[in-house]
Amino acid sequence: MNLFTAAEAAANYSTAGAGKTKLPIPKMMLLAILAGILIAFPGAVTNMATYALDNNSTVRMISGLLFAFGLGMVILSGAELFTGNTLITISVLDKKAKLTGLLRNWVFVYIGNFIGSLIVAFICAKFGWVGAGEGALAVFSMKVAVGKMTMPFQNAFFMGVLCNILVTLGVLFSLSAKDVAGRILGAYTPVAFFVICGFNHSIADMFYCTVGLFSRAQYAAQAAEAGIAVESLTWGNYFLGNMLPVTLGNIVGGICVGFLFWFCWLRGSKKKG
Repeated sequence: MNLFTAAEAAANYSTAGAGKTKLPIPKMMLLAILAGILIAFPGAVTNMATYALDNNSTVRMISGLLFAFGLGMVILSGAELFTGNTLITISVLDKKAKLTGLLRNWVFVYIGNFIGSLIVAFICAKFGWVGAGEGALAVFSMKVAVGKMTMPFQNAFFMGVLCNILVTLGVLFSLSAKDVAGRILGAYTPVAFFVICGFNHSIADMFYCTVGLFSRAQYAAQAAEAGIAVESLTWGNYFLGNMLPVTLGNIVGGICVGFLFWFCWLRGSKKKG
């Protein structure tokens, strides 16, 4: 068979996740920065592809179909993505990794993802990219950022939970395949689903929010004329209104999937063996 069973995929991730907790910090950070960049690029693509469209359903459909290649790039490159790494829960429950190792990975990978996303957002905002359409792309980017930063806390949290259920399933589906095409397709569909549904991904939001924040300096007046609440574009709203609830939701969603796969496929397997 050209695939691993769900039990085999869970066991494979248990081993791989344990390895992630033992990466040297410099390597972990570089791979995390790479993942941040690889998730920011699809964010830039979706903003560019949809900024001139008015129909929200069309915007989400196009965004989902384009953005979904991001996770495949992360998986095939071996980059370290925080949201996917919530599955290290499997390794901890399977007693192949320690909780301290999991937390170490989460902290440094999250920071690295932020740095990578910030690099792309800064370059896009400060070196002319957001000026497309005579600033219409910048206005659209700010509109997206405001929507993400002003979402009620509980909404952002639960949209984060649903998002990372799909993302972590995408990681596991990808690991079920034994060829490149299967790995990309396994990661692609769940990610397309979460984007089309409008669920919140903390690392993707790192780009979407910061490119909007950086765009404010030059295009605030244009955005205000378009009826966008530019005053909401603050770093405080970014961290407390978006990053905090979405990150917590992503953690909960990932832990739920990790626990489910461990409980159903790995719990007691060593005794039986």
